[in-house]
Amino acid sequence: MVWDAWTDEKQVVKWWGPRGFTLTTHAKDLKPGGYWHYTMHGPDGVDYENTTKYLEVEKYKRLVYDHGGHKDRPPLFRVTATFTDVAGKTRLDMAMALETPEAADETRKFIKQAGGNGTWDRLAEYLEEKQTGQDVFVIARSFEAPIDTVFDMWTNEKHFPRWMGPTGSTMKFIECNIRPGGTSFYEMEFAGNTMYGKIEYKEITKPKRLVYKQWYSTKDGGIGKHPLAPTWPTYMLTTVTFSEEGADQTRISIKWNIYGEASKGEREAFHNAKTGMHSGWTGSLDKLEELL
Repeated sequence: MVWDAWTDEKQVVKWWGPRGFTLTTHAKDLKPGGYWHYTMHGPDGVDYENTTKYLEVEKYKRLVYDHGGHKDRPPLFRVTATFTDVAGKTRLDMAMALETPEAADETRKFIKQAGGNGTWDRLAEYLEEKQTGQDVFVIARSFEAPIDTVFDMWTNEKHFPRWMGPTGSTMKFIECNIRPGGTSFYEMEFAGNTMYGKIEYKEITKPKRLVYKQWYSTKDGGIGKHPLAPTWPTYMLTTVTFSEEGADQTRISIKWNIYGEASKGEREAFHNAKTGMHSGWTGSLDKLEELL
């Protein structure tokens, strides 16, 4: 399924590229020596022409290709992607090779600034919806810190308010009870607005998994609505998984989806806000990275 999402032009159009981008394929010949000609359409109206040259194609296992070239423009880097079955799930490893360490550093910075890693979040969302029919938002990030430290940043009442919330926001707990079955009540200042919310903890499995239900509330703790988005769903479910990528490197994956019943308008509001959600969560994770 993951291989097909990458290689079938009818599927790749649904997720390829940073959030807000769309894709037009002009030709695709998936074989060694074949080419994929396509145009990325940016949200600002700018088009980016690309020609990928396939070097190795081993079905369901391995792709090697040169990326970023077009006509007289040489490729930017060589990609090696491997697909591995792990007990019915798929591990995707992708390496981008450049000519110099300096070029690799610059490309890494550019990808982060352009939101390029959101491409893989969109792939996760596409696969989730294809399998379950459920509309979800996904964002993942790696941190140079041990897994216990990163988990503590999510579950320690002293640390969590220091980074949670979009860039420019501040958060504080009014009540805090971080335990399975516990509920916390918080206040957040953002863009000149004061908003209140509650978090109900469903699962805390240290240091691998955290699941909580959240909703906006009134100042006195009653159920409220998003002050800037009146059609936002009442309840959201946040699932955070933590995995070790090395002794001092931790990857987190956040899945956000509607909890319980929601109207068509609320579901549309959630779906249409994914670019904004990406921006908001990126601001939070940037603050977390700085704090770590």
